[in-house]
Formats: sequence, C-alpha cells, structure tokens
Amino acid sequence: MSETLDKLQTIVSNQLGIDKDSVVPSADFTKELGADSLDVVELVMAFEEEFGIEIDDEVAGEMATVADALDYIEKNI
Repeated sequence: MSETLDKLQTIVSNQLGIDKDSVVPSADFTKELGADSLDVVELVMAFEEEFGIEIDDEVAGEMATVADALDYIEKNI
C-alpha cells in the first residue's frame, strides 16, 4: 500500500468517524462512506493541508471516490 493511500485513509476515517479499513480506493465518498457535501469540502481542505497542494473547486467537485482523490494527489505532490 502506498504511503499516500495510507494518509488518505487516515484523513477520511478521522473526518467521517468511520473504520479505516472501509476507506478503499473504490469507495464512493457519499454513497459508500456516508459523506455529505460539507464533509466532502472538509475532506478536500484536509487533503490540501496534508499534502501541500491546492485542489481546484472544479476538480474537487469531480472527486467521487477515494481513487479519484488518490490519483489527483499523487499526480500533484
């Protein structure tokens, strides 16, 4: 497992109060992990802070799964 994925899993599980093991790349933030729109905004902000990147609002709006976030972050760190 990549270090980036591990950090993502930790952030998502802490923010959403869910088990880290349920944060898999194929998991949809809203449908499977239970995030609402505010949760998603807070997750994006946490990703930006943790990885020292800026995620454009349009890109953030298209991030539906853990894999989407992982791919974007790995391409931009």
